[in-house]
Amino acid sequence: MLLVAHSATSQTTVTGIVTDGREPLAGANVFIIGTIDGCLTDSLGRFSFVTSKQGEITLRVTFIGFDDYTLTTSQPSDLTIRMHERATAIDEVVVTASTYSFGKSDNFKTMDALDVVMSGNSCGDIVAALQTLPGTQKVGESGKLYVRGGESDECQTFVNGMHVLVPYSTNVENNAVRGRFSPFLFKGINFSLGGYGGEYGQALSSVLPMETTDVATGDKFGVSASFVDWNVGGTKAFTKSSLSFNADYTSMGLYNALFPDRFNWTHPYRKLSGEAQYKADLSSATVLKTYVGYDLTSVGQHIDDRRLSLAEHNIYANATLKTNIGRGYTLFTGIANSTVLNDIDDALTFGDHYHNSRNEVHLKTELRKVFSSVLKLSAGVEDYIRHSTKRYETDHYSLNYHLLAAHSDAQLRIIPKLFLNLSARSEHVSYNHDWLLMPRATLSYVPNKRFQLSAMIGRYSQTANDDYIAMSGRQLSQSTADHAILSMQYSTPKMLLRIEPYYKKYRHLPLLGKNGIYTADGYGTSRGVDVFVENHSIVKNLTTTFSYSFNDSERYYLDYAKPQTPDFASRHNLRLSLKYAFGKTIIGLSESYASPRHYPVGDTPYYNSVDANVTYLLSPKVIIYTSLNNILGRTNIFRYEADGTAVTATRDRFFYIGIFVSLKNNKAYDISNF
Repeated sequence: MLLVAHSATSQTTVTGIVTDGREPLAGANVFIIGTIDGCLTDSLGRFSFVTSKQGEITLRVTFIGFDDYTLTTSQPSDLTIRMHERATAIDEVVVTASTYSFGKSDNFKTMDALDVVMSGNSCGDIVAALQTLPGTQKVGESGKLYVRGGESDECQTFVNGMHVLVPYSTNVENNAVRGRFSPFLFKGINFSLGGYGGEYGQALSSVLPMETTDVATGDKFGVSASFVDWNVGGTKAFTKSSLSFNADYTSMGLYNALFPDRFNWTHPYRKLSGEAQYKADLSSATVLKTYVGYDLTSVGQHIDDRRLSLAEHNIYANATLKTNIGRGYTLFTGIANSTVLNDIDDALTFGDHYHNSRNEVHLKTELRKVFSSVLKLSAGVEDYIRHSTKRYETDHYSLNYHLLAAHSDAQLRIIPKLFLNLSARSEHVSYNHDWLLMPRATLSYVPNKRFQLSAMIGRYSQTANDDYIAMSGRQLSQSTADHAILSMQYSTPKMLLRIEPYYKKYRHLPLLGKNGIYTADGYGTSRGVDVFVENHSIVKNLTTTFSYSFNDSERYYLDYAKPQTPDFASRHNLRLSLKYAFGKTIIGLSESYASPRHYPVGDTPYYNSVDANVTYLLSPKVIIYTSLNNILGRTNIFRYEADGTAVTATRDRFFYIGIFVSLKNNKAYDISNF
């Protein structure tokens, strides 16, 4: 009886093929809305099923990565259905062109703080870790970041979006400095080599934005010790907030006694520093972050007939508030204060005294909104309020000015795989009432998760050193640099390849005139190509990183008599590093090479250093880290003085061993308290 009833019922056969316009789609789900009638397409994209529904039907087709397809028809036979790839929403795309990211910041996670600490020969220094990337130049006598033929001052640091006036520790001349901040402070470190958006200004070459960690969920306490530094830090977690502290004492006294160097120290390098953070989730939509840090650095050196003595106080504090104010709008506001006091006795001659103080207050507010899956806008204003004084013999000045800036950024999806970022930044300097308008644009083609192709162009500006502004009679215009960058990136789960040719044109660089007054008549160019390869597939547990930079720079600025290659620039820089993990041990080996640098008295020899490091997890709460820099003991000459004297490192090799202990946590050293 059931068979007879079934055969008597009128039925309709639904047939057709599903394609993406080029080839069939196998496994697409085809069904009639409001029924359970349907099927999956076969390997040729074909479908066929029977339905008892009569008359007009509404057919739905779904397939991962494609927009849903809906068709209403009364003749559902021999259908040809073309699916369209689902367009990626604007806030789902992370354009990585000319930016290298460490830690976790919003949409990505590549390398955590411990990896930064223990990579290559960094010895816990963020700046040294970043110098393994392409685009950076090896300037051993400074230790600062020099990017794509630019001065170290052309790279600016931002913490939670707020500017840091002096991000480095101090030291005597021709001795490498370190970055002031611990990598454990941050969940995200984004190093941009150029082509950045309108939010960041006052940086001719590059920016280093770093984002601190969020509110801690548990109490933490950790200590560390080595031959050169001792550290203690911890966090107290509350219901919706946390308070963190970190104290560090660095002294080269014990190390110099064990391993004497080439310098004649009157007292060893010492630094006492302390940091504190308070972070609170004021509501589900509002986050408050505050940070304050203080460094006191002192060092003394006997040079000829004088006893140079240097002391520096460096204070930095900021507070930021980020809140969702409704209807998709996000408001960011922040304030930061940087104060640096520098005193040097016997600076140049016996009995002299040099004093310099610098202060900057940075105010910033920004409004952001995602209007749709194809458009995201942001706009903001900020003010840099600066004051500096200098007293040295008969040379002294007091300089006060502020720099007003406004910016707007639009991120637009033109078609499903093509994205455009347009931004504009305007700045006004009070001491000479100059206005600058700087347009910037990035066009990115992102066909899939593996490949990106981007083209960037834009103008960037920066005020000159305060000394040069004062010596120009407060008339020195801002320097500008025009960037043009092409970025190509291909990535798989086991490999990353990035190639970036670039070109920079400098204008209005400070130039010393014949009358001893600085003008903005300097100029220059910088061009080259960066190559970066990271591979995880050669041998199991082995990570291989290769970076190469070619740079051709020429400048006419400061006291140069003619256009020439700047003395800090080397044409070729190459780094190769290997990291192998087995059991509780990680072994690292790296090779660094830089071609000769040019000086009036001649070219330096090439730079070469082979470095090794070992990390061992002694227990779940104890890590031992050790490194040896320049294993081969090569005496690298960094530069030449005007009289032909070679400047080298204080010692050919540097050995470091540190013990990191977590006293109140369930994982290895987490001063991560922060």
